[in-house]
Amino acid sequence: MTNLGFDNELYLREQTAAILERVGRFSGKLYLEFGGKLTFDLHAARVLPGYDPNVKMRLLEGLRDQIEVVFCVSTDDLERGRIRGDFGITYDLATLKAMDDLRDWGIPVSAAVLTRHQPGPTVDRLSAQLQGKGVRVYTHTEIPDYPSNVDLIVSDEGYGRHDFVETERPIVVVTGTGPGSGKMSTCLSQVYHSQRRGIPAGYAKFETFPIWNLPVDHPVNVAYEAATADLGDLVMIDPFHLEAYGEKAVNYNRDIHNFPILKAIIDRIAGHTSTSEHYQSPTDMGVNRAGAGIVDDAVVSAAASQEVIRRYFRYHWERERGLCSEEAVRRVQSLMTRLGLSPKDRRVVEPARAAAADGERRQKGNDGFYCGAALELPTGEIVTGTNSPLFHSASAALINGVKALAGLPDYIHLLPANIIESVTALKAGCLGSHSPSLNVQEVLVALGISAASNPAAKAGVEMLPRLRGAQLHLTHEPGSGDESGLRKLGIDLTTDARPTSQGYFLR
Repeated sequence: MTNLGFDNELYLREQTAAILERVGRFSGKLYLEFGGKLTFDLHAARVLPGYDPNVKMRLLEGLRDQIEVVFCVSTDDLERGRIRGDFGITYDLATLKAMDDLRDWGIPVSAAVLTRHQPGPTVDRLSAQLQGKGVRVYTHTEIPDYPSNVDLIVSDEGYGRHDFVETERPIVVVTGTGPGSGKMSTCLSQVYHSQRRGIPAGYAKFETFPIWNLPVDHPVNVAYEAATADLGDLVMIDPFHLEAYGEKAVNYNRDIHNFPILKAIIDRIAGHTSTSEHYQSPTDMGVNRAGAGIVDDAVVSAAASQEVIRRYFRYHWERERGLCSEEAVRRVQSLMTRLGLSPKDRRVVEPARAAAADGERRQKGNDGFYCGAALELPTGEIVTGTNSPLFHSASAALINGVKALAGLPDYIHLLPANIIESVTALKAGCLGSHSPSLNVQEVLVALGISAASNPAAKAGVEMLPRLRGAQLHLTHEPGSGDESGLRKLGIDLTTDARPTSQGYFLR
């Protein structure tokens, strides 16, 4: 059983109070930039055991009568088909999904802003879809020399050319599909237009990570660096905060680097009124109270250390697919060294490799490629699986895992032979599959069918929810059916990314 290191209720009380205090500071109108993931923040849930992945939605739900949401998405990200990694979907679909998630919580999006706007087929299609659903769509073109040319930015030819998003409520949550979506620029553009209309308004930033009152080298902040290794983010002491208040706080390099320019923009917008004196550091701009929710530092530190290793495997796999640079992999390797970690400190890595080696040893002399999988259960037990003519290795480990949780002996079969044979025959004979063995998604469907008449399969299906947050390692690249099935179960996957076929370009 996983120990808890984070108290959601304590966090919600502290975070709500911090936001309401900031609203009052700006005479009742706050543009609140929401960084990170608004819904399903799985990174936070991994590094802060006990953290509800949707706790931000619970926060907004508690402020429902005072908020409205403006959603930003960069047209660059839309047209180049950028993928949101945790769901494996493109940013246009991720935008629509996020809006559906918000609506499910009773918090509809009042407007969408297409930032760095350039027309294109994906942009035009998304715009039409949003407007068809009653969401107001605004466009913001890119400002030349942003953010360094303050004179241009704070002028009729800069923010003045941006559409003003009409809002009514005191807290305007400005969120987006991912980093670089233009949330900050949208907030400051709104403050600019508000000031010109004689409406007092202010800006604040909500980001869970890095946690400003934890040390730079705390594993939670190191895990943030690992999560953003492709962006090159570094957690540092905030020198502006140290100089202004004589106390240490941490922030990340981009915010620290951009603060003088950002402060100059805010000062120019405010006309050096009292509102411009509120922020003396980038840390001042934030309302993050995640640190208040940590109740067991040892548990949190251990989980964050594991996240750094998990990110190493993720970037290694993405490099093999040409999705990230060698530099990102090197950065995470350096972070592991900083924490005294190695890939083998992930408990499921060595058992998975041993399972693959054992399969090859037992089948010596036969043709075939042997893959290993290891699954760590909530009980701490590790079960393994090896590929066979019937199952992928991840499928075998999954079946062994639910049997172990249900207390079923090895000799009991969850899936009848006739069902397995029927599916493999269909894949080989009708669908032209070169690998008719069952992947994770196919096993889940087969289990669901079998559960209607097989008590053992029913017992196995009942154990599936207990696998959320379980850890699994594969020695090979997972197929799409394995990756998708494991993601839906909430199992955290890592892989050595060995190829499973002899294909040179496609495998």
